[in-house]
Amino acid sequence: MEDWQEKAAPDLATIEALAEAARAALPAAFLDAARDVVLRVEDFPDQALLDALEIEDPFELTGLYEGVPMTEKSVMDPGGGPDVIWLFRRPILDEWAARGDIGLARLVAHVYVHELAHHFGWSDDDIATIDRWWE
Repeated sequence: MEDWQEKAAPDLATIEALAEAARAALPAAFLDAARDVVLRVEDFPDQALLDALEIEDPFELTGLYEGVPMTEKSVMDPGGGPDVIWLFRRPILDEWAARGDIGLARLVAHVYVHELAHHFGWSDDDIATIDRWWE
């Protein structure tokens, strides 16, 4: 039996590295646009964000896309900040532990691709061609 006394939960850098690996694994046609989206990893969403989304339990939000989907952008739009994908470590780890049937890298990739889908304006069918985590 493995000794768990010396083990620590995956940290923010580990979750970020897993998401970056998921980004790198995207088909070439999507890589440049995906690289334009900033990746941020935090333990939890802040209270203002939870309030804005009307979410009471911070464990309910594993990720969030913040920006304007590519399908809605216009060259006439005023320049704003970069689009951002937020991943929330503690809710991801909670879901991972609760599921018990999927590796952490696959779950992080799923959350990342789901949020990236908002950036691209992808449908569920589009997501399924890239992210087949449920199989």
